[in-house]
Amino acid sequence: MPITGNQASLYIHVPFCTKKCPYCHFYVVPDKKILVDRYLEALEWEWQRIKPLLVGKQLVSLYWGGGTPSLLPPKILADWTSRLATDEMEITLEANPEQLTLPLLCELRSAGINRLSIGVQSFDDQLLSLLGRTHSSHSAAQAVLWAAEAGFPEISIDLMYEIPEQSLASWRSSLKRATELPITHLSFYNLTFEPHTSFYKHRAQLKKLVPAPETALAMLQEGVATLEAVGLRRYEISAFAKPGHEARHNSGYWSYRPFLGMGPSAFSYWEGARLRNSSNLHRWAQSLERGESPVDFSEKLAYPASLQERLAVELRLLRGVHLPSLEDLLGPLPRNLKKSIDSLKSQDLLIQRDDMLQLTERGLLFYDDVGAELVSL
Repeated sequence: MPITGNQASLYIHVPFCTKKCPYCHFYVVPDKKILVDRYLEALEWEWQRIKPLLVGKQLVSLYWGGGTPSLLPPKILADWTSRLATDEMEITLEANPEQLTLPLLCELRSAGINRLSIGVQSFDDQLLSLLGRTHSSHSAAQAVLWAAEAGFPEISIDLMYEIPEQSLASWRSSLKRATELPITHLSFYNLTFEPHTSFYKHRAQLKKLVPAPETALAMLQEGVATLEAVGLRRYEISAFAKPGHEARHNSGYWSYRPFLGMGPSAFSYWEGARLRNSSNLHRWAQSLERGESPVDFSEKLAYPASLQERLAVELRLLRGVHLPSLEDLLGPLPRNLKKSIDSLKSQDLLIQRDDMLQLTERGLLFYDDVGAELVSL
C-alpha cells in the first residue's frame, strides 16, 4: 500500500509475560491482575490524550506488541478494535504458541484481529529450551494450524538463527517445517546479545557456542533460497511474504509512516520526531493520571542527519529508495553523502537503477556496514 500524507498507524505495547526469555531486551512485567488493571486504566487515559492527533488521519494499521498481548482477554481486544477498526485496517496481535488454543484463536478472530504474529523462534526442542521458550516444536506447528482453522487471513511466524549450539542441519529442519505450514509471512533474524539480558550477562560462554561466521552465512543464504522457493518473497532484509501479504504495519516503520505508540516503553514517530514513553508501568501510569505526557525521550534530527538516517532505513526495503522523492522531502544529498554512495557502489554494495538506489545481493549481506557508513558521515 503506498503511503499518503494522511496515513498513520497505532502501536500498543502490552508488557505482560508469564516469564522473561533470557535473550529478550523489551520492557516486560509479570502477568498479575493488579498490574493489568492499572495498565488498562492508564491505556484509556493515554488514548484520550492522543486521539485528537489522529483527527483527519487514516489509521491503516493497529499493532498489539509485547510482551505477550495474547494474554489480554479477547473482550478487551474486541472493545478496542470496535473503536478503532475499519474494514481496510490491518490489526496484528503478537502471540506465543503455548497460550494458543483453537477456542481462543476463534475468539481473537471474532475480536477483529486479522493478522497473527506467532513467536516460534525454532522448531528444534533443544534450542527452544536453551532460549527459555515454554512451547515445543509440536505446539508451535499446532498453533499455526489452529490459526488457519480459526480463519486468520494473515499468519506470520518468527524464526531465529545464530543460536548457541544451533547446527546448519537444525536450521534446515526449522525452515522445512515452517514452509510446510499455512503461513503468509515469515521474519527471521540472528540472535544478538542485548544489554540488560541474561544472555548478555553470560555472553562470554554463550558466544563460544554460536555457529561460526561461515555457518551463519550459510544459514542466511539457505533461509532466503528456501523461503523464496516456496513463494515467500523477500521484501525487506529480514521479512518474507507471499505476494500481497506484506506486513503493512512494519512496512510503515521502514518507509517512515507516522505512528503513535501507547503503553510503557512504546515508541512513536510523529511530525518528524521520535518519542519514547517511560519504560516503567507505574511512572507511565502516574504521568497519565496527572494529565501529563508519559514521554521521557524525544529526538528530532536536523538536516542532513535526518536524510542520512532515512536513506539508511529505507534501504532495508528491497525495492530501494527513490532519491528524487527523498531530496524533495528532506533536502539535497550532501556532497560527502554522494561520495559515500559512490564508494558503496564501487564495492558492489549499492546499485542505482534510474532514480532508485538499492542494495545489491552483496549489500544485503553487509547491510549493517552500509547503514553505518551512511549515517556516520
